[in-house]
Amino acid sequence: MIGYLLGTMTTSPVYVSLEFTPNPNTLKYSVNRVFLEKGAAFFEGAEAVAGRSPLAEKLFAVPGISGVMVGRDFVTVTKADSGDWDVVHRGASSTIESHLGADLPVLVDWQDAAPVRTAGGAGADGPVETRIREILDAEIRPAVARDGGDITFERFDAGVVYLQLKGACAGCPSSTMTLKVGIETRLRELIPEVKEVVSA
Repeated sequence: MIGYLLGTMTTSPVYVSLEFTPNPNTLKYSVNRVFLEKGAAFFEGAEAVAGRSPLAEKLFAVPGISGVMVGRDFVTVTKADSGDWDVVHRGASSTIESHLGADLPVLVDWQDAAPVRTAGGAGADGPVETRIREILDAEIRPAVARDGGDITFERFDAGVVYLQLKGACAGCPSSTMTLKVGIETRLRELIPEVKEVVSA
């Protein structure tokens, strides 16, 4: 872990620490500020930002960055295959330093709740979907956030839970193990209707 202080005009300085994640293509920058009360905002490519994150827009201007995720108190950056880690890290760290040091907004009108899609297309949670979301929010999402990732509920269909992996979780070599051994085991233990967990 590499830490450094940022000068800022707020009452306390901003502290940023660099952490490596299980995903060799993703770095996590933890800060002593809260961006979101829960969940994460994930942007895959500059076109996905659409004015929703001034910080992410700046990070996508750094050559080699293909993904940005803003979590509760951290930012992860994912490097494209063609990117160079020296360029990505230098650019990302200086961008985060200057942005937070100037007290600029990180997210604009962001809401964590994604639209719910059920197998029947009803657009509303049933009791099983509600229970899955509760377990994900209470136990699983906070755990994967520590590694710079996020996992969100896509849908429940015929006993199968479809989850979307984001940030450090997307493309991580251990993501299959996390889904099958960790999440699937826990959901099947608590919800008899769940038979399998897969990546959406």
